[in-house]
Amino acid sequence: MAPLVSAVSRTADPFVRTGKRPTLAVWKFASCDGCQLTLLDCEDELLAVAGQIDIAYFLEASSATVEGPYDVSLVEGSITTAHDAKRIREIREMSGKLVTIGACATAGGIQALRNFAGPDGGPDVTAYAAAVYAHPEILDTLPTSTPISEHVFVDFELRGCPIDKHQLLEVVSATLAGRKPQIPNYSLCLECKRSGAVCVMVAHGQPCLGPATQAGCGALCPNFSRGCYGCFGPHEGPNMPALGDRFAELGVDADGWLRALRTYNAYAGPFRKEADHVERTRS
Repeated sequence: MAPLVSAVSRTADPFVRTGKRPTLAVWKFASCDGCQLTLLDCEDELLAVAGQIDIAYFLEASSATVEGPYDVSLVEGSITTAHDAKRIREIREMSGKLVTIGACATAGGIQALRNFAGPDGGPDVTAYAAAVYAHPEILDTLPTSTPISEHVFVDFELRGCPIDKHQLLEVVSATLAGRKPQIPNYSLCLECKRSGAVCVMVAHGQPCLGPATQAGCGALCPNFSRGCYGCFGPHEGPNMPALGDRFAELGVDADGWLRALRTYNAYAGPFRKEADHVERTRS
């Protein structure tokens, strides 16, 4: 589905300087709420941000709301129902800038595994629903879980499962200032080197998605001698076939490589493309 670009985001400056504080709205779709909790976890930093903006809609924090339009909307979660597909279009229309936060909003999340559940590798949510719900017939859901960008125009995507609070504050601050957020798009390996972490693939022979994963977590797992799980999704231009070959050299079979690709960011383009290739070649 082609992105729907609202008239607001096409024509307006970042903020019209009217003397009023810009308004912020935070929205939830299919997700665990972890990224919204990251915003609440900002604590002192959030108070500083709150002094510059009006938090007009944020049900995770307060039931008090103000009607839109909003200058900035932060959106957590993926689109899994027809109702939500309609709702995200309404949110886009009332938002000057729309920022998606977290793996669910940017890549469909862990629930995007439904997209590959069918016998031919395509979507089939029926088996999952029957396994989880006593009466799956009452569900009204789409066969897929898709990122927000497949439904509307997104001004910026912030990766992570969950997101990093410092990156979130940078995105909010940059958006308020009308500049591009300074978020790294290089691989996690650089963060490992900066933190002094020993490469778990080289030193310990552990499988690690770090060479293909975008930086942002501070190399959390490698600093505890564990391979990266790809929580922040693929960085720009990862060499997935080469990394797959390295996994094979470390003794990981095709099924193991497929499992590594299909976790938090299974529907992200490079991970999805490589996983599809694995499925085609192993059958």
